[in-house]
Amino acid sequence: MRMRAISQRAFGGPEVLEVVEVDRPVPAAGEVLVRVHAAGVNPADWKRRDGSLRRFGEPPFILGLDVAGEVAATGDAVEGFRPGDAVYGIVLPPRGAYAEYVTVPVEFLAPAPSGQELIHAAALPIAGLTAWQSLVWVAEVRPGQRVLVHAAAGGVGHLAVQIAKARGAHVIGTARQDKHAFLKELGADELIDYTVTDFGTAARDVDIVIDPISGDYGPRSLAVLAPGGVLLDVRGTGPDRTAVREQARERGLGFVEFGFTPSGADLREITTLVERGVLRAAVQQTFPLEEAARAHRLGETGRTQGKIVLTVPSAAR
Repeated sequence: MRMRAISQRAFGGPEVLEVVEVDRPVPAAGEVLVRVHAAGVNPADWKRRDGSLRRFGEPPFILGLDVAGEVAATGDAVEGFRPGDAVYGIVLPPRGAYAEYVTVPVEFLAPAPSGQELIHAAALPIAGLTAWQSLVWVAEVRPGQRVLVHAAAGGVGHLAVQIAKARGAHVIGTARQDKHAFLKELGADELIDYTVTDFGTAARDVDIVIDPISGDYGPRSLAVLAPGGVLLDVRGTGPDRTAVREQARERGLGFVEFGFTPSGADLREITTLVERGVLRAAVQQTFPLEEAARAHRLGETGRTQGKIVLTVPSAAR
């Protein structure tokens, strides 16, 4: 059987993305075939599209790391999921979620949060795991700590604000003034408009910094940390961190260059927060699958509030 997907024949700008017809995948043992309802759009997608992230190979390929949909079929040795179940999770290359169907290892999936549209579930996996695992696994954020979240209105940032707040932290966020009302609704205690105020002078005695920006934000963030504090660099690919790592060591501070681990178990923890009403994924805009190029153009502006999500009209409920 055939399906529609978004692919590309060369590296380049958003214009290289095109709708193609390919064979529908078949789930192997330990895999679930998901009928895609929505796919989150992440910076890693456009970095892979334009060739700045090449470790996953050359075109043609299908992009997309975040998926939400319903189980269409299961391979051998799959337990806990049945056809028709609403699910969300992580898709790793060579698979891609910008398609009508995708196969996913069962351990990368979780039941979708109940009472929410799958569009919002598709916005959670990469950003949610990055925020959850770095704050909870690594930094072990606890009540009373001061947490500074850079790019607080962005995909990772707006979820990190809520997770830190749910664990009892005092949350400070950096964001443009027009995003402050949004972040206050999410629970941020203090907000800094980085376009007019240097966060290095406005924030002090911070226990944890979560930084999706990197670059000069690293050394500047070290200056606001309290003794024993930790800087979580969650950008992924980007500039060399040798200098900031050395500066952190010299100051007796922690520095972690963090990359998320696909985990259905951790997604279930995130689901619990959503169903408790203390975590929600904000979706700024949706685009139909065939308009993936428009979604990338918007994402690459770096000015999004929350996440961008692709929908698959033919699979919509």
